[in-house]
Amino acid sequence: MEGGATGRAYLIAGMGGIILWAATAFLGGRSEPWDSGLYWSVGYPLALVAAVVLGYAFPNRPWRWALLLVYSQLLVLLVSGSGFGMLPLALILLAFLCLPAVALARFGAFARGRTG
Repeated sequence: MEGGATGRAYLIAGMGGIILWAATAFLGGRSEPWDSGLYWSVGYPLALVAAVVLGYAFPNRPWRWALLLVYSQLLVLLVSGSGFGMLPLALILLAFLCLPAVALARFGAFARGRTG
């Protein structure tokens, strides 16, 4: 049943991203995840690993899971009280950060096709 798997993938990617980015901001003592020193050393690499795993587990159009993982930062920014002043720049930055995540999610899906 594809619909159930897709729903689970959306839930895992969305909630996983929100938890990851909220934890990165909180543990780093910042309101925005990318202002934390943990962002580049822990948060973003974990998001990339999650993208591969989600692509492998849910190989149908895996780019969706990568986009949701990365763009879930916007919700964390809005909940933390960040304003909309830097929103256009944030959207551009997140678009660039999605590129490796999408590539890795597709790799995960490809690897599953090769092994299973």
